[in-house]
Formats: sequence, structure tokens, C-alpha cells
Amino acid sequence: MATLTKKRKTADAKFDATKSYSVDEASKIVKEITTTKFDASVDLAIRLGVDPRKANQMVRGTVTLPHGTGKTVRVLAIVTPDKEAEAKAAGADYVGLDEYIEKIKGGWTDVDVIITMPSVMGKVGALGRVLGPRGLMPNPKTGTVTMEVGKAVTESKGGKIDFKVDKAGIIHTSVGKASFSADKLAENANEVLQTIVKLKPSSAKGTYVKSVFMSSTMSAGIQVDTKSFN
Repeated sequence: MATLTKKRKTADAKFDATKSYSVDEASKIVKEITTTKFDASVDLAIRLGVDPRKANQMVRGTVTLPHGTGKTVRVLAIVTPDKEAEAKAAGADYVGLDEYIEKIKGGWTDVDVIITMPSVMGKVGALGRVLGPRGLMPNPKTGTVTMEVGKAVTESKGGKIDFKVDKAGIIHTSVGKASFSADKLAENANEVLQTIVKLKPSSAKGTYVKSVFMSSTMSAGIQVDTKSFN
């Protein structure tokens, strides 16, 4: 354990926890202080000045990261037979209808994104108890209930993520992997932050972006300067 603590101390000495940094600087620091042996995920925690209990202050949306997430995204397309070829051609990992509805009823959720069509939503909606808690329920707002099945599959595979503010007013989202270059991490992070700024509810008063921290799995959080986002 001593070596880990020593590593952490060395890592934490590379930045000042009381200071806030630009997105570019934070991306460089996060790479320097990540000491995990595996390719750690790099995440943002964005605290917003909203009251998520009020429907008109709910912040949720989707963003396509310019450099993808670095994760392999497993996509299930629950579609009618006439859409199967389109879903397969776009790269869906699993394609079908009733057999997957039955599998999910039995507790199978070995996927990252589920895409379906409006006509099938009745069947998929009945799986709320299984899909809801895992964040897998398709939603027209996030583009996962659509007639453009191929496009939705391609986007999900290519780095499209959805985010929503939690009860505490914080959005947690991944912006890549520690193996990414600092430039790519910064571009992904800026894309997320700019998207969230555009979604500012008109009813939100005061400072909108209260704080932003960038961190990797197991690393300390680096404070990002929020001036440019307010």
C-alpha cells in the first residue's frame, strides 16, 4: 500500500488543489497524475445552479464526443424485421425483437445502449423495471427511439453519450480515456461543457456552472475554471 500512497503523493504534487485550471491545462495534468495500470476513464463532474426537482430546470441531453469515448459500446437494436438489415449494417451488436424482449425480462442487460422504434416502444416500455435502474430505457429525447435506426446505431458506436443532472444538481460524464492525448481530452471536454451551457434553463437563476472537476479513475479531481462558461 505504501507505494500507492507514495505514487499518489507524487501525483498530487503536480498541481495545486486550491487553484482552478483551463480545460487544456486540466487535461494535461490528469494524464500526468493518472497512475493506474489499466487505461483509466477520464470524467467530468459539473455542478449546476439548478433545482433538478423542478421540471423546468431539468438539464439533460446528448453530445457526440469528437474523439469518441474510448470504450467499446455494445448496442442492441430492438426493431421490426424490415429494419434488421439497416441496424446490422450500421454495426449493432445484437438485433432482434421478441427474443430480446424475453431475454431482458429474464434479467439480461449485457449492453450499453438500446435503440428501438416508436412502434415497438409499447413492448420495450413494459421492461421499465429492468431497464430504468440501469439507465438503458430508450428515449425519444436522446434519439434512441427513432425510425432512423441506422443513424442512431452509428452515433452510439461513434461516441454519442447522453447525460442528465442528478438529484444533487451534478452531471457526471466520461470524456475519454487516460491514453488519449491531452488535446483530444480537452476537445471532448469542451464539447460537453459547451453543450451543457447551451441547455441552460431560462428559469435557472444566479451562477449556472458552479464548479467543474476533471479526474480519472482513482485520481484526485482537478478544478476547472468556470469563468468562460458563465
